Amino acid sequence: MAAVNNFVWGPVMLALLMGTGIFLTIRLKFLPWRNLGYALKSVFKKPDPSKKEDKGDISPFQSLMTALAATIGTGNIVGVATAMVLGGPGALVWMWISALFGLSTKYGESVLAVKYRETNAQGEMAGGPMYAMKNGFKIKWIGSILAVLFSVFAVIASFGIGNMTQANSISSSVLNTFGVPTWITGLIITTLALVVLLGGIKSIGKVSGILVPFMAVFYFAAGILVILINIENVPAGVAQIFTMAFSPTAIAGGIGGSIIASMLTAMRWGVARGVFSNEAGLGSAPIAAAAAKTDHPSRQGYINMTGTFFDTLVVCSITGLVIASSGVLGTMDAAGKLISGADLTIMAFESALGPIGGWIVTLGIMLFAFSTILGWEYYGEKSLEYLIKAPIVIKAYRFIYCLVAFVGATTALQIVWDFSDTMNGLMAIPNLISLLVLSNVIAKECFDFQDNILIPEKRALKLKKNK
Repeated sequence: MAAVNNFVWGPVMLALLMGTGIFLTIRLKFLPWRNLGYALKSVFKKPDPSKKEDKGDISPFQSLMTALAATIGTGNIVGVATAMVLGGPGALVWMWISALFGLSTKYGESVLAVKYRETNAQGEMAGGPMYAMKNGFKIKWIGSILAVLFSVFAVIASFGIGNMTQANSISSSVLNTFGVPTWITGLIITTLALVVLLGGIKSIGKVSGILVPFMAVFYFAAGILVILINIENVPAGVAQIFTMAFSPTAIAGGIGGSIIASMLTAMRWGVARGVFSNEAGLGSAPIAAAAAKTDHPSRQGYINMTGTFFDTLVVCSITGLVIASSGVLGTMDAAGKLISGADLTIMAFESALGPIGGWIVTLGIMLFAFSTILGWEYYGEKSLEYLIKAPIVIKAYRFIYCLVAFVGATTALQIVWDFSDTMNGLMAIPNLISLLVLSNVIAKECFDFQDNILIPEKRALKLKKNK
């Protein structure tokens, strides 16, 4: 299974993910980059009360927070540390590069999700890559096969990468830091998940709208504090990040300790962990985008696109800079192995804050991982709904999903993790095909909407001149 997993997340898949992002960025005339300021403003813009209610289940902000709930997970704490150990400090630069092109990918898949969404029997929105394939492809049978494949992969991945691995991260970090038995943590996770998830997307949206901003700001503030305490190391750390990102030969020493990595290694691990963290191209986040109340696919496309910005360019960067400035990268444990993952991030925070640093990282893992459990339930639910149109099955799925969280919290099943990791990667294949086949549709929606961005800006400029 590990061999299959290595292939799925190997150089070919990463090249496809990056290649699709580069192609869409050029195809859209760099508008996702040029309009990033507009997109960020749109996230925090209050809805106009005079406007009639748009179709959808939750607000655009709640939709983004639901998507961010699923994407801001343990990858932002554990994944960044792993990338910097295996790929050197330069892996962080390749995470940023993959995120920049990931903006266009996330924009494109969210546009398609809103454009081709449907209303189900309960009056809720149902959308995502599977509906884009089903309704957007001219050759219907190809679209239908790809849609079924995507949905099957997403349902399986939801139990593993979106649930069991997250619950296990919470229980093991709480056990290591506070000594709480895993079964107690598992019981708490299951109960809290049941309370939120049985209420459906409106409940998930409300909780995510409060939890995600709180946890992101809390982690960001703690990270900035560590960086400021270690400020004298920041210039050397940043210099090594950029030097090792583009050096064709292996380099070691300095603030990177005994880490040795070439440019290709940095690229491989940076792109892999970047994509794994922000999920651009995997097709998961647009399922949440489809639930948003919006009047234009492109408007929600821009809002959801910022998820990649917040996830990788903000949260992952904080973890990376904390590690780079702390001087702990390259530290060996008692057995002579390089310290990696959550242990390395905890050590980096503790370098400045003492034991409190460890508690902050543990709390971060708890909040990030629990929010991922909530977001991924919705992805799995909507994918299952595409395959089986029976409300009783969806309710059963919600209940079983919560119980599986208990299993994940109390058992470390490596084969399950590898299998779900593979399914998570396989989701990308039909989604990337869909993005390339329907790239003309994405471009049309993008260019049609551009006037909505430019005209208010021109109007504001005119008012400024008249004053």
